[in-house]
Amino acid sequence: MSIEQIMTMLGLSDLQFALIAIGLLILILVAVLNWKYSRARRNAHEQNEYVIDDRLTREPSFAKGFADADISDRVEPKFSSATQTTISKAEKFAIDPRIDCVITLRFDEAISGAEILDEINTWTDLQSNASIRWICEGLNTERDAAEGWEDLRADASYSDLQLAIQLASRRGPIGVLELSDFCSRVQALANTLAAQIDMPSVNTMLESAKELDAMAAESDIQLSINVLFDEPYPWANFDALMRQRGFKLARNGRAYEFFSNGTLIFNSTDLDPNSPVTQLTLLLEIPLVAQDQRAFERMLGEGVEIAQAAHGRLVDDNGINLSESAVISIRQHLDGLYANLEKSGIAAGSSTASRLFS
Repeated sequence: MSIEQIMTMLGLSDLQFALIAIGLLILILVAVLNWKYSRARRNAHEQNEYVIDDRLTREPSFAKGFADADISDRVEPKFSSATQTTISKAEKFAIDPRIDCVITLRFDEAISGAEILDEINTWTDLQSNASIRWICEGLNTERDAAEGWEDLRADASYSDLQLAIQLASRRGPIGVLELSDFCSRVQALANTLAAQIDMPSVNTMLESAKELDAMAAESDIQLSINVLFDEPYPWANFDALMRQRGFKLARNGRAYEFFSNGTLIFNSTDLDPNSPVTQLTLLLEIPLVAQDQRAFERMLGEGVEIAQAAHGRLVDDNGINLSESAVISIRQHLDGLYANLEKSGIAAGSSTASRLFS
């Protein structure tokens, strides 16, 4: 049937037929556009759901950006022959749960120290980071459990490992990135050595670090005594007097240190060797010296002797003469500080205190 016949049957003129055809074309075009738009929206929604699902199922990594940093930009320190068999550090301390986060690894069968050291000695970036203090000890299978914990030796065998990281120091509490990185390394070590691991949660360790830092802040006291000279004292005469009193010139050549049986008791602030001395300030780090050293009494006694020999006087930080009542008040305050340190389990002058207050 032709178009003319259809138009005749419907009684439509040429104009009416043309308008109807245009309308139908418009409707078809709108339908096609709606279909394409709906399909695009559906595809976009499916893509968003995929992205969201991917984010929800991805494992979080605390060490991202720290432990997984590009090592090509780091200068790796070389181990000397001594560090191939033991973990060497500038200062050696034993693990102390009072200030350390301790993670334990247990082996079903004894494992050689050489195998453990091969893995730990790859932590060169951690070993060279002065702000992170960590320790590793192994339980020697040939010794009693009470005495068997030792630095790792390549020629020994171990049934357990303890890895610890210090939770706080004078820099403040350990950061979440540093702690998470250390825990990630220990977890990877446990997986590599097929060990069972006993590790507190990161949140628990961070809370312990904050509490330890708060306690330390209350006890981190530096006590000073000032000797003000009536007239500038020539450096040569001053140096001779200090050495006569048992002081030693520090390595920087500007400060003096007072030792007792090899232990630093107190020291002076920096002085200018090229100028006469007008004032001497002696400093005592309370947490770093044991109470039985009677550090304050000895520092006070040295201050009095130096003042008498060099025509000076003891003054406070405001230049006012130090009174007997002020000295009594200082003694009472010191007794309270030492008692608080004992109560916390970190006695003044102990190796634990040395680590915490440094």
